[in-house]
Amino acid sequence: MAVQKLYAGTKLRELRGRVGVTQKVFARKLGVSLPYLNQMENNNRPVSTAVVLALAQEFGFDVTELTSGDEARLVSDMREALADSVFSGPAPPLTDLRLAASNAPTLLRAFLDLHKAYRQSHERLASLDAALGREEGRLQPSPWEEVRDFFHYCDNYLDAVDRAAEHLAQRAAAAGRTPAEAAAALLEDRGIRVTMADSGPVRSFDPASRTLTLSHRAPVASRNFQVLLQVALTMQTDLIEATLDLARFQTSESRAIARVGLANYFAGAALLPYTRFLEAARDMRHDIERLADHFGASFEQVAHRLSTLQRPGAKGLPVFFVRVDQAGTITKRHSATSLQFARFGGACPLWNVHRAFETPGQWLRQLAETPDGARYLCLAREITKPGGAWGAPVQRYAIGLGCEVRHAGDLVYADDLDTDRAAAFEPIGISCRICERKTCHQRSVPPLERRLSVDPDRRDILPYRVE
Repeated sequence: MAVQKLYAGTKLRELRGRVGVTQKVFARKLGVSLPYLNQMENNNRPVSTAVVLALAQEFGFDVTELTSGDEARLVSDMREALADSVFSGPAPPLTDLRLAASNAPTLLRAFLDLHKAYRQSHERLASLDAALGREEGRLQPSPWEEVRDFFHYCDNYLDAVDRAAEHLAQRAAAAGRTPAEAAAALLEDRGIRVTMADSGPVRSFDPASRTLTLSHRAPVASRNFQVLLQVALTMQTDLIEATLDLARFQTSESRAIARVGLANYFAGAALLPYTRFLEAARDMRHDIERLADHFGASFEQVAHRLSTLQRPGAKGLPVFFVRVDQAGTITKRHSATSLQFARFGGACPLWNVHRAFETPGQWLRQLAETPDGARYLCLAREITKPGGAWGAPVQRYAIGLGCEVRHAGDLVYADDLDTDRAAAFEPIGISCRICERKTCHQRSVPPLERRLSVDPDRRDILPYRVE
């Protein structure tokens, strides 16, 4: 498997700006010539191993940041956008997209915004959506998509919110309380009464009576989470509003959705405080059920928290996390690995997350390989949330998470898997419309980047041949 060269010019320029030195001084500390540094900063040369070591030794730089951030997400999103049939010419090579993501990320984001606007106008015209004429004819992304992309490009980690939540958890521990107990006490100090009800929503807050009502039907982990969420909405308003100001959402609906999203983030980070959770995850080798029991959290809360461990200088295992409904639609997604998810439509049908619905409550493990040759350990499990009463609706979805196979030894789930045997890895993709595999037996639509050949005298697995 070919080793991908590391181009990180943008990261080098950012670091040099943070430490406040000239190119000449920076080059001397890295042990390279000034022209060589200039070529690396402009992505004309890859970053060498010696330079990576010097970055860590001279500046204490977390070298994992060289390959993290927006670039993989931008490349994946660009490949999917360029596969649209509106682009009739050949798609740019992957190397060009990687260079553009490194050198001109703002330009790529503008392109993606433009493509998103095109897709929305096309879909609205197709459905005769009257909303096309709103806002003086100006197209806007849906609020849900705008907020999803905000968290996506924040690497699913918000430092100020995460540290504020951890501070609450540390104070609770010092007082001999759980974060939820401390949160309930804080609400009581603010004159907010916490009550329980046998019916109604999971959480309901009445500002007039200063009453927070939680449902008896909800699991304890969910109730604890909702108490912490109310603390975020009540006592962290300045922090949340400042974060929303920086995000510059286009609509009030987007801002409102993001406000709830930030409160949810705070609640999860307080329930599973960063430093303690990271240490426990490493000690327990990322055994999700043990972690859930240790912190009094739910399976999904722990799985999602694993995907947010992106604090600079103290990063956790780089994992991907996704939630899929029974129709195959991705409702939550984040990846700290090179594996990215389709922005539109469902995920690859060969991925084990879809089979999780066939085996409720059981773990599924899969060794998988994507078309670019990257290999992963994929975990999947079906989750059922009962309504708590006869006739109440039941939620069912599947959680998928995993990591690149080189990190598999850090997960207890890989102990008896033969990760060295190439034949053990199943071929998967991102989505059919951008997948390069020519003979996939589960392909639902042709790849938009390839020409098709149709022979009426021959029928194989597919009714066409991918050129």
